[in-house]
Amino acid sequence: MQCLRHQCPPWAACLLLAACLAFGCQEATAQTALVFPDPLAPQLASDPNNPPRFEQADRPAQRQTRFQPAIAPPASGAGTTGFDSTNARKKTSAKPKSVAVATRVPVLGVLATTPASPPPPPPPPSPYQTRQIPSDDADTALAAATPGSPPVEEIRPIRRPPKKRKAHEEPEDPYAPLGIRAGAFDFFPAIELSGGYDTNPGQSQNKKGAWLYTVAPELKARSNWSRHELKADLRGSYTGYSPDQTPTLSRPYLNGRVDGRIDVTRQTRVDLGSRVLVSTDNPGSPNLQAGLAKLPIYTTFGGNAGLGHRFNRFELSIKGDAERTVYQNSKLTDGSIASNEDRNYDQYTGTLRGGYELLPGVTPFAEVSADSRVHDLETDVAGFQRDSKGLTGKIGTTFKLTSLLTGEIALGYTKRTYDDSRLKDLTGLIGDASLIWTASALTTVKFTGSSTVGESTQADVSGVLYRDVGLQVDHAFQRWLIGSVKAGFGDDDYVGSVREDKRYSVGAGLTYKFNRDLQLKGEFRQNWLHSNVAGNNYAESVFLLGLRVQR
Repeated sequence: MQCLRHQCPPWAACLLLAACLAFGCQEATAQTALVFPDPLAPQLASDPNNPPRFEQADRPAQRQTRFQPAIAPPASGAGTTGFDSTNARKKTSAKPKSVAVATRVPVLGVLATTPASPPPPPPPPSPYQTRQIPSDDADTALAAATPGSPPVEEIRPIRRPPKKRKAHEEPEDPYAPLGIRAGAFDFFPAIELSGGYDTNPGQSQNKKGAWLYTVAPELKARSNWSRHELKADLRGSYTGYSPDQTPTLSRPYLNGRVDGRIDVTRQTRVDLGSRVLVSTDNPGSPNLQAGLAKLPIYTTFGGNAGLGHRFNRFELSIKGDAERTVYQNSKLTDGSIASNEDRNYDQYTGTLRGGYELLPGVTPFAEVSADSRVHDLETDVAGFQRDSKGLTGKIGTTFKLTSLLTGEIALGYTKRTYDDSRLKDLTGLIGDASLIWTASALTTVKFTGSSTVGESTQADVSGVLYRDVGLQVDHAFQRWLIGSVKAGFGDDDYVGSVREDKRYSVGAGLTYKFNRDLQLKGEFRQNWLHSNVAGNNYAESVFLLGLRVQR
């Protein structure tokens, strides 16, 4: 064997090769390492004659010298199991790759490529390891841990719990009507068909029962505008009796209102409204003529307009109202007609109201109103001048405590003076209330109260002061089975006369809801009237069973 670059005898070439192996000749080592690899021979990273004493240990890339081979073979004693004794830093990817990686292994003077062993299975999850949380679960996601802090176990349940409902919050009623959407309005039509028996429809001491039927349509409309508001409530009925009595007790009934609000600014609004009422006097009313063949029908209709402004917590409003009442002529049993023109009148009212929001949802207020009634005829059939003027003051408060308590209640005093000096001034305490209390998700309590001043046709009687209060409790045994209990009291004070009537009533009802559109209803009512004038007391029992269709 001869030296590759020098012409020398073979024994000199052997000595030169041994010297290169001993002292790290680059060229000889590079060539012989590829041809005659020695697995036990150490691989030097730099020139031993000039060691890099001042080289930084954390920068291995700068240690390469011209004496280092381009591809470093494995360390001495290294195998193919993945263990590396060189302690060299390697860059690893975040996720292990499943493909085979070529490993250079010197075998018999050639570089062989062998597939790497498959990656070991992942270790079992630690009980202290934090699980990944979807980004859209903001209500249960944990905040990112501070660098250096120990791992924290997430306490999110496997199944997301349902959203908690606030106390006294009414759940959605699965049997509530859905209504009909038409443009910017929602309409809720309904009709009730019922029948039953009345033990004393004439409301007199001489009881004479009769079967009855009632057809009662109704319609509610609500606007869904972002500003302003328009709503309508129309309720009507027709009640017929068989066999009918004298006077004929079959009669219609209609009560309708249309109210609107115009939001001029955030603090200023305009209130508009109209109403209509069609009804008859009660069969036992002293205002009816003797010998009637049919109960006369009266109609009351009117409208109002007002302006309201809010000064921070203080709210001030003014409203004007106009109303007209017209009576139908009475038909007598002898075939004659009796005029009721003297009972027709117009009423004009002005109201001023101020309120202060003391607490959120609680607004005490004070209200004063003045009105004037003008009859079509200057005097009635008895020769009395019925025109009058009234003044009423009330103080109260409104409640709007979410769905727990809503409505208003007020107490006041009224005084009415008549043009005829023979008629006594009508004065007395009055009260109005309309409160709904949601005692629980299953129980609702409603309290109502009203006070009105009615006209009279009796001589020396100025008018009638009507006061009524009512209480109704509804309880849902199931969502589809609702029970109701109600009680009421009324007082009729005939000013100028000794007569005073007291009315009592109790009732119970049960409603079975088949679905959103169909309900079965049953009701029982018991009414009494006690008067300090003989011959006017009566008792009445009413049984009803009906079907309600709504949308």
